[in-house]
Amino acid sequence: MKIMSKTLYEKIFDLHTIAMKNKSHLLYVDRHFIHEVTSPQAFDGLRLNKRKVRRPDLTIATVDHNIPTTDRSLPMVDKVSSIQINTLKNNCKHFGIKLFGMQSPDQGIVHVIGPQLGITLPGTTIVCGDSHTSTHGAFGTLAFGIGTSDVEHVLATQTIWMQKSKSFEINICGTRKPSITAKDIILFIIRSIGTSGGAGTIIEYTGNVVKNFSMEQRMTVCNMSIEAGARAGIVAPDQKTFNYLRDKKYTPYNYDNLIDYWKSYLYSDPNANFDKKISIEISNIAPQVSWGTNPSMVSDITSEIPFPEQYSENDSSRIEVENALQYMGLKSGTPITEIAIDRVFIGSCTNSRLEDLIDVSKIVKGKKVFPTVKAIIVPGSQLVKKQAEKLGLHQIFKKANFEWRESGCSMCLGMNNDFLLPGERCASTSNRNFEGRQGTGGRTHLVSPIMAAAAALKGHFVDVRELV
Repeated sequence: MKIMSKTLYEKIFDLHTIAMKNKSHLLYVDRHFIHEVTSPQAFDGLRLNKRKVRRPDLTIATVDHNIPTTDRSLPMVDKVSSIQINTLKNNCKHFGIKLFGMQSPDQGIVHVIGPQLGITLPGTTIVCGDSHTSTHGAFGTLAFGIGTSDVEHVLATQTIWMQKSKSFEINICGTRKPSITAKDIILFIIRSIGTSGGAGTIIEYTGNVVKNFSMEQRMTVCNMSIEAGARAGIVAPDQKTFNYLRDKKYTPYNYDNLIDYWKSYLYSDPNANFDKKISIEISNIAPQVSWGTNPSMVSDITSEIPFPEQYSENDSSRIEVENALQYMGLKSGTPITEIAIDRVFIGSCTNSRLEDLIDVSKIVKGKKVFPTVKAIIVPGSQLVKKQAEKLGLHQIFKKANFEWRESGCSMCLGMNNDFLLPGERCASTSNRNFEGRQGTGGRTHLVSPIMAAAAALKGHFVDVRELV
């Protein structure tokens, strides 16, 4: 009997399929992460229907979206945020769910704490009411965001209905030059294939560049798969993956046996049939800067703001570019390096890990933030904060006049008190530059952590390669 070759995604999907109905598959969920924003309605639904949480031991809660990143010994100013955080606390207590609350040493952004605590494991299915759940795919997991109604369904049944996606291999090849980060590479990919290039697919990232990535870098790439329109991103686990997860707080006791199994199965078979395949050559790319209002509107730091006339008159992209430039207050032909900024945000589930902060410290050490720029650094978790402070990074940041904050989502989505004012322009390490994403009327430019640091020092965008 001939055994059919499968992609890594297909293997995980098929292993977790419990039942089928028409074209929908009922998948078993190994880990369910929840936070304060998308869970309240789901818990209300459980109470209304007198249901329990099916597997509270596989449900993990944290506060991240609305939590203040300033002094947490002070009362919360934002009443809505306070209500949501207290509601999650009460719901977790009522249903017996483990919560990493505001004072917990394990609190942090949900997509940061999962891997660093050893809760995220290869070959598992992971869901959360948050689109950037795809971050966990860096560990060879099938991880994706779900809606609030699905959150309730998973809480009640530990399963989810979904249709099978197509598979899409992106082979990242070439030689990665110094100062070209994983963030630059994923922005370049989205720029190349567009925000709908991955629509209906699970992207598997392969190639020599991906193999040489650290786990933090793989997380950055998988995190922004959503911005390419994909359902999720995934990287086959390897020894680097296994080493990262060893001896974490919640790493399973039978870890070595699990590794033997993962090595035997968690990879795409040599003859696996991907529905779509492309190669992306990154040897000659420059640091990337977004100039528009979606993550595909990106240029090299050495380039200029594009002209709408470059697009066909009948092309909808031309109208989108015109609207984006109007919102962003930018003039075609302006060199990217002449764009002045008001704010810098280094943080988010895309770029707030220890490696990101170490890279930033090397750029800003012994220097000062430009006088007119307000810059904040928000670690992705309290553990990252503790590790950074142990290395003395916080002193480097403070001496350079960066604000060193507590962990949380912060200015990524403009919740709580971390947001842009109308017209303010921000160099941001987050993942989305939509209109109003970081505050009503705020103008967001997506960059890597070291590019954000360089802009903070100069008061405008600058090629970070000139500083190193």
